[in-house]
Amino acid sequence: MEESTQPKKLTTASGRPIFDNQNTQSAGARGPLLLQDYFFHEKSAHFNRERIPERVVHAKGSGAYGKFTVTHDITHLTRAKLFSKVGNECKLFARFSTVGGEKGSADTERDPRGFALKFYTEDGNWDLVGNNTPVFFVKDPIKFMDFIHTQKREARSNRKSPTMMWDYWSLNPESLHQVTILMSDRGTPYGYRHMHGYGSHTFSLINAANERTWVKFHFRTQQGVKNFSDEEAKLMKAEDADFAQHDLVDAIDNGNFPKWTMFIQTMTEEQARDFRWNPFDLTKVWPQGEFPLQEVGVMELNAVPENYHAHVEQAAFAPAHVVDGIGYSPDKMLQGRILSYPDAQRYRLGVNYEHLPVNACPFGFSNYQRDGLMALGANGGPGPNYFPNSFDGPEEDKTQGEPAQELDGFAARYDRNEGPGNDDHYTQAGNLFRLLDKQAQQNLIANVVGAMSGIEGPKKDLITQRQLCHWFRADVRLGMAIAKGLGVDAEMPAEHAPAAAV
Repeated sequence: MEESTQPKKLTTASGRPIFDNQNTQSAGARGPLLLQDYFFHEKSAHFNRERIPERVVHAKGSGAYGKFTVTHDITHLTRAKLFSKVGNECKLFARFSTVGGEKGSADTERDPRGFALKFYTEDGNWDLVGNNTPVFFVKDPIKFMDFIHTQKREARSNRKSPTMMWDYWSLNPESLHQVTILMSDRGTPYGYRHMHGYGSHTFSLINAANERTWVKFHFRTQQGVKNFSDEEAKLMKAEDADFAQHDLVDAIDNGNFPKWTMFIQTMTEEQARDFRWNPFDLTKVWPQGEFPLQEVGVMELNAVPENYHAHVEQAAFAPAHVVDGIGYSPDKMLQGRILSYPDAQRYRLGVNYEHLPVNACPFGFSNYQRDGLMALGANGGPGPNYFPNSFDGPEEDKTQGEPAQELDGFAARYDRNEGPGNDDHYTQAGNLFRLLDKQAQQNLIANVVGAMSGIEGPKKDLITQRQLCHWFRADVRLGMAIAKGLGVDAEMPAEHAPAAAV
């Protein structure tokens, strides 16, 4: 059928033609407006409601569609259909973001970057919701809200506060590894195309024999890692607050499709029991020398959404969304996000947020959830809304499920920082610093000194000295250089000495 050459007719939301969209209805040319002018009222009412609540974290973001292609066989590790054979492909949606800033903030700020992926698989949507860093600031989700408050605006001045940030970090030494990454050149990536991505959490893979293997997901950019210097990032913030958005959209529009290679690290349950650190601690990495990267596939982004709000702003990701063959782990932060992320989306978008096209499984879904705001589609039609039933409603799939997981201990509030390995906040942060080349080390030191110079108020010396203790414990040379840059006595006090072997 040929498309009509006639222009589309302007209508109200209910389909009524609008014959005048430039003039309100009034009592006389100079008189007051009439209450019956529904054209105006509908237009105004919708305008007043155009904004949905922005994300509390990851508010500023960019997104694109693409595909994922399996290039290497991992069927010995997982029965997920996506990975059932080399050459399998699926559509995906990716959203990149800054973490702490508002929706209108600059996307070149020093901040971790969100790296969220939605794989549209025949077994359901699989969301991998990570960052451009393999670790995070805290290891228990009960701390997350307090941490994020320190990255937002101070209550009295309504300004970002370095004092709040460093006060919190200095009181939570588990943050040091992530803070070290943040203060390195990796804290200011050159847009989204030139950064690696990580699932960050430990997940599990379940194979056809119902055997479990712990796994971490990595995405290494094929564009090459590229970062702004601190000065360059600040200049770009003033020049173009949407630099990363422009960079991604322009690249795709020009046919320069960005790609990432997916790798995994795996650890057996026996290895996990003997590992010197808690393998489910989000503030730690698994050393690649011991747990090497294994190539899996390639992710390509090749389509910019036609409407930002419909696709990028309304995209909803949740680590709870896994598929058969991929499961959770005892990672405490993952356990917290399993509940909090879907809850945030229900608040922001409504209980039926998974009906929206960007979030809906293209292979369909069937359940007994009904009604609620914005129930799209048939809402279950005339079928039963209870289970079990005698009317051919959807049934349980007994072929799914995971092997039992052995647990030990008593239900209690355990201190996550007590015990061997759990209290070592310094080894990996120090190792990272020592892995950097000389210029990168100097940049890290300068960035820390610049950031800590913003600490102010009556607690300035206390907070500064407390944070210096952590830098000294990570690496004496790093601590000395930061202290010197801050104009603090560089003679290392005894209490700053690195802890004994851990």
